[in-house]
Amino acid sequence: MALLEVTDLHVGYGKVDALHGATLQVDAGQIATVIGPNGAGKSTLLNALAGALPGNGHQRGAVRFMDQDLHKVAIEARVARGVSLVPEKRELFASMSVEDNLLLGSYRRYQARERNHADQLPVVFALFPRLHERRRQQAGTLSGGERQMLALGRALMGKPQLLMLDEPSLGLAPLIVKEIFQIIVQLKQTGVAILLVEQNARAALQVADHAYVLETGEIVMQGPAAQLAQDPRVVETYLGLARTQR
Repeated sequence: MALLEVTDLHVGYGKVDALHGATLQVDAGQIATVIGPNGAGKSTLLNALAGALPGNGHQRGAVRFMDQDLHKVAIEARVARGVSLVPEKRELFASMSVEDNLLLGSYRRYQARERNHADQLPVVFALFPRLHERRRQQAGTLSGGERQMLALGRALMGKPQLLMLDEPSLGLAPLIVKEIFQIIVQLKQTGVAILLVEQNARAALQVADHAYVLETGEIVMQGPAAQLAQDPRVVETYLGLARTQR
């Protein structure tokens, strides 16, 4: 079942087009990844889907979530429907504690007067034991990997059905990257669907079910992730360097 359906999506800033006719889908319980070089339009795609384009951004095309049109739906309403974005910059509140940052992730549920609005806190702490150990610390004292875990945990507090991740491995040491991707697989096992935008093509293709290659604003290839990982063009362009380093 298609959870997210994107059809012929065009996104521009002023007179400059960043996306040209992107079409993709994410099925329930699936990890779909979008790989591509810097400047290809990957973050623009996620911002458009989240309703977070800047003021000069404009888009056309169809975006449907759970068979409902998201056109003109505000970012807060998209979150309420189950769409959550973990941005590249993570955007944590550095002077607040780890636990308070997490609780902010359930604020929408609190506003909706859900009695158990914080019920995901034990789930998050089980996924990220280090966050439980550091729950009283200020978020600004965490390492890069721990901050990424906190950003993921905060998004999960809202009980999303679709979790969109923008470059979760950015700036992290290789061992931490491996841990983050193991956690992404665990997240899929909880039932949440994931749209993963990632420059680390090798790691992304290893965890994803379906993959899209985005270049200069256009999706130029797509297919099962395992199949694309064997495609000569993908190997040469995105996996060759990693393969020689292994």
